[in-house]
Order: sequence, then C-alpha cells, then structure tokens
Amino acid sequence: MGILDGKRILVTGVLTPSSIAAAIATVLQAEGAELVLTSFGRTRSLTERTARRLAPPPPVLELDVTRSEDFERLTAAIAAHGDRLDGIVHSIAFAPLDALGGRFLETPWESVATAIRVSTYSLQALARACLPLMRANGGSIVTLDFDARVAWPVYDWMGVAKAALEAVVRYLARDLGPHRIRVNAIASGPLVTLSARGIPGFAAIPERWAAQAPLGWDPRDATPVARTTAALLSDLLPATTGELLHVDGGFHAMGSPPADPSGGAAGRAPGPQPA
Repeated sequence: MGILDGKRILVTGVLTPSSIAAAIATVLQAEGAELVLTSFGRTRSLTERTARRLAPPPPVLELDVTRSEDFERLTAAIAAHGDRLDGIVHSIAFAPLDALGGRFLETPWESVATAIRVSTYSLQALARACLPLMRANGGSIVTLDFDARVAWPVYDWMGVAKAALEAVVRYLARDLGPHRIRVNAIASGPLVTLSARGIPGFAAIPERWAAQAPLGWDPRDATPVARTTAALLSDLLPATTGELLHVDGGFHAMGSPPADPSGGAAGRAPGPQPA
C-alpha cells in the first residue's frame, strides 16, 4: 500500500520525461494516486507522449493559464474523470527572456505581467477552479518554488514572481484552511530541465550548489522533490500549511562565502531555480 492510495491528484507542468512534474507524477503513481494531467496548445502532444509512459496513462486536460475560459471549463473537465479531487501539484512558471539574465532595470511591464500571471496568479486561479471538487473532503495543494527571500543572480523578475508566489501560498492557506485544504511550497535546488537551459547563466549553477550544500545536490535527480511532494499530498502531515519547505541539500542554511576582492567569486555563488 502507498501513502496516496485512493487519492485523485491533478498534476500540472508535465512536459518531457525530464521535467520535474514528470518525476513527481511517477512517484505519486507509485504511491497509489490516480492522476489527471494538464497541458495546452502545441505542448500538449509532448505531455500526452510522456503520459503514455505512466501506468496507467492519465488523461490530459487542456489548461492554458493565460486564458480565463480554460479555468472556467476545468472544473467540469476534471469532474468528468471523477467526482472529487484530493490534491493539486502546481508546477507552472514562465518569464520572458527580457525578464531574466541581469536586465532587471530594463524589463518592460508587459514581460513582468506575463511572469506574474503565469508563475504566481495561476496558483490562485487553479485553487479557485478546483475548490468545488475539494471542498467536501479537503486535501492538499503543493507548488514548486525557489527560495525568494534573497535576490539571486540573473533570476530577476522570476525571483519577484516567486516571492509573490510564497505570499499567495500563505493567503491560500488562510482562506482554504476552513475547508481542510493545506497549501505548501517546496523550495527546490536547481534541477536540469528543458526550461532551466533557457535561463542565462544556469549551466554554471548546479556544480556550485552541490559544493555548498552539506548533503550535496544532484541536479539531474528530481526524486527528493517528488518524494517530498508525495508526503505533503498524503495524510502524513495533517497540520502543515502555509509552509515553505526546502529540498535543496541544505544549501539554504549555509552562509554565503565572501566576495573575492579581485572581482571573482571567493567561493560558491548561489544561483536560480529554473522557471
């Protein structure tokens, strides 16, 4: 028996088998969960291909988080596959290239608005759309984050979007708590994904991260994040909500090394999580 036996969970963000959400979906199924996935547009074929690697292959529903009408249809689309929902995995983030890479002062509002709508507001919209299916029995919502308490190199407006996401987690925890719905965020270390490769300067980050994390860090292994997600979605943590849980090898707890007076890095400089 798994810790998620009998639970129906909606997982967003599954794209290729290397995506973090795909690793999460695999672990959730292994723990007994019944899954429903979302995707949109031209990427939906990639999600459906990845879904066929799961056993059993879950249905893939249309959800473009920039389209309000998709959220309006989502409740009925999920209900067509079952009368309730016990959990949600929010693994959605995006920022235009001009909102990343050290151009913080030059980023136009239109790009900032896109980053906030896709990476932040989508969590509230998803929770609102799914509430009718969770209200009766409660459940758990987990979003993927990168610790936004500090300013990271090159992360720029995505860092701002993640800071706002952490605030959304707290407010959702407040408003959904009376319905026995828990809302938490996982702050992961950097993982090598398709989207990560699009972040300027990302390639140098994982090695530096592993050197500073006391438990080490493997940027190609999303299993620790997936297992933590499963635990938060289960009944094992019934009184945990509004939390930012680090799954980063302990990196967040270590002090940063001083700057090298010569202009280089004296030690290991932290870097961003992929959007």
